[in-house]
Amino acid sequence: MSKIANVWVFSDVESRQAEVLAGARELGEVVSAFVIGTDGDVAKAYAQGADKVYLLGARETSRIVEDYADTMAKAISEAADSALILLPGTRCCKALASLLGVKLKAGVVTEAYDVTVEDGGVTGKRMVYGGLAHGQEKVASPFAVMVVSGGVFAPESEDAARTGETINVEFVAPKAAIKCLERQPKQATQVDLGKAKRIVSIGRGIAKKEDIAMAEALGAAIDAELGCSRPIAESEKWLEQERYVGISGVMPKPELYLALGISGQIQHMVAANSAQVIVAVNKDKNAPIFQYADYGIVGDLYKIVPALTAAFGEK
Repeated sequence: MSKIANVWVFSDVESRQAEVLAGARELGEVVSAFVIGTDGDVAKAYAQGADKVYLLGARETSRIVEDYADTMAKAISEAADSALILLPGTRCCKALASLLGVKLKAGVVTEAYDVTVEDGGVTGKRMVYGGLAHGQEKVASPFAVMVVSGGVFAPESEDAARTGETINVEFVAPKAAIKCLERQPKQATQVDLGKAKRIVSIGRGIAKKEDIAMAEALGAAIDAELGCSRPIAESEKWLEQERYVGISGVMPKPELYLALGISGQIQHMVAANSAQVIVAVNKDKNAPIFQYADYGIVGDLYKIVPALTAAFGEK
């Protein structure tokens, strides 16, 4: 696979920065990272693979990520005539990608699970029609913006001795900015399912929020993170968005994926199917998930899950 001359990266989430930097090093010759923060954040970017760091200044509570679109677009366009901009699939970076696409007149591909460079062009592969088909989109514009799903690139080992050129960038204020009046910490447990080796995931088979504790107990017994299907996170809002496994959520690659009360719709299984082993528990013997499962248990999860927890707890 050939490489593109210049790749730019940015991540608003610290845990995803290492991934996009690893991808940038795989795809590009020169890797430039936008960083908002301190000298320590700059050093972190170098350790994770950046050749150059464009420092956007200290974090300003009055600014949102999208406010930096003009600043980034100006720096990118002044540095090169063409480039790949690589972003993680967070909500803020998706919004930023659309703005960069407009300002750089760049093609934008979101939810990419594979990115390649051939003959100077950038191609992204993504799921379409709710996961029923695969789409391949080649960006013909000089600048290309790729928003990648979690787990697409494996982070490299950090090298604290790495360094490079740091460029201080002057902030370019957007013409119409959203005014941030107040920030409140998100009341949620921070989790990165993309790094989990084992996941216990719950679906509609869980009758009420209080019963999630049953799945948590099983997860604790086998040292697994807790995940869920889309309705649990988006409709019921019983768990954080970061725990939603699906085509528009997290696409993990665990050693074990234990699905409790999950029917197995295609948009969920596209993400879960990368697990090495899938174990399903569902009272409906005709549930689609049994077509994907390596092991299946047909029965009441309210009886089976406590029994599994007890069995693993004895070991």
